[in-house]
Amino acid sequence: MTYQITGERLTPEEYIDFLKRTDLGAQYPKERFDARIGRLLENASISLTARDGEGRLIGALLGLTDFAYWLYVTDLGVDRACQRQGIGRALMRAALDRAGGEKDIAVYLVANENAVPFYEKLGMERSGDVMQYNHVEWTQFTVR
Repeated sequence: MTYQITGERLTPEEYIDFLKRTDLGAQYPKERFDARIGRLLENASISLTARDGEGRLIGALLGLTDFAYWLYVTDLGVDRACQRQGIGRALMRAALDRAGGEKDIAVYLVANENAVPFYEKLGMERSGDVMQYNHVEWTQFTVR
């Protein structure tokens, strides 16, 4: 499969449609979902897409970075029908390069347990030094 990775801002409608075709659709809380997803898309420091030859969105990566020391990947997803073709790996490489390169940028993310083997293949390791402050209302749901 051929695909192209570019930096682009997605609309909430296109991203929500994409979430339905990935495992990312279960990572958000139900509370104020529509308004919050729009803010995520608007404010991500890095917004990359992978599109197939027909222009269909098949992969996306959203991240926050200072472009000097760190990159926090908030979302990395690939359409279920297109997985295991190197798209996720290519998105991570492009995001790291865009943020400043592997010699300068440390990458952090919260991984779904099912995705841990993928991240380990990329050379990532579990970290025990991350702190969190979380008082968010969180009703589990899946984007459908």
